[in-house]
Amino acid sequence: MPIRGLVGWTACKRRSRKIARTTEERQGTARGECSHSAEIAVHCQRNTRWQQMQIYYYLGSKIMKPQTEVLLEGLVFPEAPRWHDDKLWFADMHAHHVSTVDLKGNVNRIVDVPGQPGGLGWLPGGELLVVSMIDRRLLRLDAKALRAVADLSRLAPFHCNDMVVDGQGRAYIGNFGFDISGPDPNVTSTVLILVSSDGQARVVAEDLLFPNGSVITPDGGTLIVGETWGARLTAFTITADGSLEDRRIWAQLDGAVPDGICLDAEGAVWVASPLSAEVLRVREGGEITHRIHVATQAYACMLGGSEGNTLFVLTAEHVPFSVGSERWPRG
Repeated sequence: MPIRGLVGWTACKRRSRKIARTTEERQGTARGECSHSAEIAVHCQRNTRWQQMQIYYYLGSKIMKPQTEVLLEGLVFPEAPRWHDDKLWFADMHAHHVSTVDLKGNVNRIVDVPGQPGGLGWLPGGELLVVSMIDRRLLRLDAKALRAVADLSRLAPFHCNDMVVDGQGRAYIGNFGFDISGPDPNVTSTVLILVSSDGQARVVAEDLLFPNGSVITPDGGTLIVGETWGARLTAFTITADGSLEDRRIWAQLDGAVPDGICLDAEGAVWVASPLSAEVLRVREGGEITHRIHVATQAYACMLGGSEGNTLFVLTAEHVPFSVGSERWPRG
């Protein structure tokens, strides 16, 4: 069985945030919004030597050596990677802007988001949707200007987070649920919010522990969301009006901290887990088929490429909050 998007990592010996990609030597195809990569690594801005760490995968008697490149570095805190219009889009959260990088490593700053950009997605007509995290709004980019689609402050108890948009333009948006940066945060469950194409917002799921990265299956029938503090992936059936039902644990991830996720062509989910410094490939039921260790901390990932066999990993060298590691979930 071919594996989609095996990944390695190239690390830089300085404090920086990076996007890396690798291409496996087999061919495959990813579904949904995908990521591609530049073929030219963007090196450190300082005279710093690179140390390359190759990942080898043993599939039976076959050793697979992925080709590893750094696509971009020197970012503040990259999240929410998406492939759209032949470019990789991402939110540089703490730099407060959305940018793209093309296949040659050229970066284009698309729009500033003063409220801190989170999840990205597109309406059926092609308009970009952006989650504004701190002020808890969903925004739409129209002719280079951001317009408010929905105010989520009455529904989300704290900062909004990642998002997935379905084929009808309905946006499912998570939120922290509590102040993660406080000196002694009280971990509290929260809700998942649906914003319909006409801007109406409502709660469609409750009692989630930090709903974070999410995906929708190609048939549009199932939503899978990572519960960061629950150390699990939780699935729902999507009804005709966008409501969620039939809640179930898709995979319990002992020892992992699910952040950004993406879906591959075989229905497995790739999970970025920052505190365990790895990306996991997980099947429904919890079987982990691959563990990809990184030198820093992996916060988001996205499959793609022209043949669907490239996995992008967005990393940073520190947790961007003051929560001690002993407070993070362990599964």
